[in-house]
Amino acid sequence: MSYSDFTELKQFNNKFDINIKFINLFNKINVIEPSDWLKTSLQYRVYLHSTNEKSKSETIVQPILNELVRLNKDFITLYSGETLKADVSKGLTGECDFVITKGFKYFSIDSPIFQIVEAKRHDIDSGIAQCAAQMRGAQIFNKKENSDIKCIHGCVTTGDNWRFLKLDDELFIDNKIYYLDSVDKILGIFQSIVDYYR
Repeated sequence: MSYSDFTELKQFNNKFDINIKFINLFNKINVIEPSDWLKTSLQYRVYLHSTNEKSKSETIVQPILNELVRLNKDFITLYSGETLKADVSKGLTGECDFVITKGFKYFSIDSPIFQIVEAKRHDIDSGIAQCAAQMRGAQIFNKKENSDIKCIHGCVTTGDNWRFLKLDDELFIDNKIYYLDSVDKILGIFQSIVDYYR
């Protein structure tokens, strides 16, 4: 079993006995105007026929995350396609689409704070259980590494739609879905999450 085997929230809840709540995670969002580079990158996606996960990842998700790293290059590191092995016996292992960490340990993941999962079949809800499992894996990983980071944030995206999560003692799923035409809000949410760990 691995992260991708978590396909339903009920399955996650049964395995880890973690309460799940749907709430408004972000009452006030300080929007961040995207750079000219990001605006241009996102405009070019229409010419690149983003029809599958890989192409959407390259043309939409990666540029937005690169913008976040540019804004916080002194504080976070972004990993793509890396394995996060937390607890194989519980199915908490496998490749992660994107992991944002606090700090600069470039050769291996250290202190994960954020997990991003690309939703399969353009269905944003289909990725929530997998994201929650990766977030739980990040909690366990941090504990094993003697990191004091317990609260983990996450996001599931189709590229066009973005839904945010937070895992502490309970799993909180944002009631709201954010859309790519509000990339300034998406960047603002990401920045507020990074600022939480400063």
